[in-house]
Amino acid sequence: MKVFVKGTVQGVGFRPTVYRVANSLGINGYVLNKGSNVEIFLDKREDEFLKALRREIPDNASIDEISLKEEQGKYEGFVILESSEGVKSSLVPPDTATCDECLDEIFDRGNRRYLYPFTNCTNCGARFSLIKDVPYDREKTSMSEFSLCRNCKEEYRDPLNRRFHAQTISCPECGPKYMLYDEEKNAIEGNPIKTFAKFIDDGATGIMKSWGGMHLVCNFEEVGRFREWYRREAKPFAVMMRDLETASEYVYIGEHEEEALRSPQRPVVVLKKSEDKFGVLDGISPGLDTAGIYLPYTALHHIFFHYLKSDGIIMTSANLPGEPMITRNEDAFNLNVDVYLLHNREILNRVDDSVIRFYNDKKFFLRRSRGFVPHKIKVPHRKNVIGVGAEKNVSVSVSTDGELYITQYIGNTSYYPSLEFLASATDHLINLLDIKEISGIGIDLHPRYLTRHFGRDLTERFSAEIFEVQHHWAHAVSLMVDNGVEEPIIALTLDGAGYGTDGSIWGGEILISSFDSFERIGHLEQIPLIGGDAATRDPRRIVFAIFEMLGKNSGYFEEKETDILRNLMKKSPTTSSFGRVLDALSCYLDIGIKRTYDGEPAMRLERYLNAGERKIDFETEVVDDKIVRTLPLFDQLSEYPDKSRKADLAYSFVYALLKKMTEVAIENANANGIRYIGITGGVSYNVPIVKIVEKFVEDGGLEFLTHDQVPNGDGGISIGQNAVAGVRLER
Repeated sequence: MKVFVKGTVQGVGFRPTVYRVANSLGINGYVLNKGSNVEIFLDKREDEFLKALRREIPDNASIDEISLKEEQGKYEGFVILESSEGVKSSLVPPDTATCDECLDEIFDRGNRRYLYPFTNCTNCGARFSLIKDVPYDREKTSMSEFSLCRNCKEEYRDPLNRRFHAQTISCPECGPKYMLYDEEKNAIEGNPIKTFAKFIDDGATGIMKSWGGMHLVCNFEEVGRFREWYRREAKPFAVMMRDLETASEYVYIGEHEEEALRSPQRPVVVLKKSEDKFGVLDGISPGLDTAGIYLPYTALHHIFFHYLKSDGIIMTSANLPGEPMITRNEDAFNLNVDVYLLHNREILNRVDDSVIRFYNDKKFFLRRSRGFVPHKIKVPHRKNVIGVGAEKNVSVSVSTDGELYITQYIGNTSYYPSLEFLASATDHLINLLDIKEISGIGIDLHPRYLTRHFGRDLTERFSAEIFEVQHHWAHAVSLMVDNGVEEPIIALTLDGAGYGTDGSIWGGEILISSFDSFERIGHLEQIPLIGGDAATRDPRRIVFAIFEMLGKNSGYFEEKETDILRNLMKKSPTTSSFGRVLDALSCYLDIGIKRTYDGEPAMRLERYLNAGERKIDFETEVVDDKIVRTLPLFDQLSEYPDKSRKADLAYSFVYALLKKMTEVAIENANANGIRYIGITGGVSYNVPIVKIVEKFVEDGGLEFLTHDQVPNGDGGISIGQNAVAGVRLER
């Protein structure tokens, strides 16, 4: 009997498990990788074998489908055969954190891998970041240039060893090595990791090369100097803590957060700062009551903390402004830090750290990358389609046979290096899936997005049909895909900006959405953006425009500047953006009066929304049956010149605005027989806002949808584009 297994079965110790199960049952036959699936021949006891296999499946493996084919054959014993070419319909697993068994070896003085930073086994380590192609064999990884020593060969060939057929096996004798360099590119003698740790403890800034890229590193005390050097005035930095116990002294960790921090994926988790350590973390995420924390995930990190005195370190992606994370050693020196800890294994696939925050048990992905790619989700079509995303926080989605795969985080594609990364990541995913034909390409409406040009290039390359998908519709559809909902929903799609079908800038939308069409049933009133993008960088301009419309003085500008702004306002673009309303509110309350990174004023506002209560009765109205007015709220806000109650003012304002938007959504849901109302878009990362909307929806007797696997923000746009294009192709 031949058994064909489809799922995550490459690079996870699946064949060794098959071997052990078959031998325990006295079965003769073979197992081999075939494409990205596994083929097994059994001469007897098939039912017992399959039951035992499901019980003993490795932690990182998953079985999606098993098919059987009657076939006779005669074999002596059970063997693992060399891989062969075949259908590529499943992928290697993501990079996963070093397992406990490997950690025990790393810190065992008697073990030959004592303090070896590339220690791994079939259950852990780098996978996606170092693979060229499937089947997953050593020659198709960046470990191919490191020949196995005698001891590693013995482990690799021993069916009872957990490194049996572990393709990335190595040791200090035969594997990659770390080297330490100073700012002049001179090698520094001694133990590279120990010496690097001392440099960091002593206040140096450094670069540390990891599995899927490089990190900039410094201790907490140097954050001011680090910000000045890196020219990041206030953008939050991720922090790697020594261990969970230490992290719990700095942030509050709930049950779901702890599970994520300990998980093999080891994402950065956004957590609320503790009262005791608030001041220590203030320079790391200025003006926010949260910080992004993660735990060591590579053997290197554990060894580094073995030597380090500090509780934790700033550890953020190493890149030039706007460009992707650095992966090549020669490029690292362009950043001009004090010290460089680099290794000699090539990074084939750049993979940034994943970033999540929790809403109850739901994961809100701010960035879905290391540990979570490649990952597949179901889509309501079976077409080969590519969604190319929007402009920022881009990921690409590729679908085939009813399953959609998402690339790693790409970044801001207005920069050419990121656009090159977009192309290479897309090609790599297409190659891993062995897709030869593409039927459709989904792109954004915005005429200036470079992803549109990339999408059109793909259209010509594959002779595919192109589908323009409005930005907020794509958000709404991504929410449907995330929740497995195929019937129409109403979605509050709230973000900073998206190109509307009328050519204006949308961002505070209420949409009835299905996979093949949408209707804009409500939106916030349009507000001028004086100077266009300049207003997003200086929210005082938004407040000025609002107060001009109200016939009031904002008080931010001198008379000469006021005259200039009034003239600019007449020809400025307008927006219905909820994000810009939050920026204006944050600015008016003196919480965030400038933007030094995307979303900063609104992000600073969340701290006050968390602390505020509805103690002020703000009211607004809906005009023309669909326009939710914001100006009356600012008019009422101006009656409270004493801003000492800013938390309650902020909460009461936002509550009133969301109440009116949700009333529009509920009224339309009832009129159209729709049972789901959800929230999506960049604003839906704001937990207090999500809580308010959820309560209104549930009080209205309807079911509430939010995200869990697909990013809320623009990282999820390609999923919506893909689903729309695929469904339209089928229908």
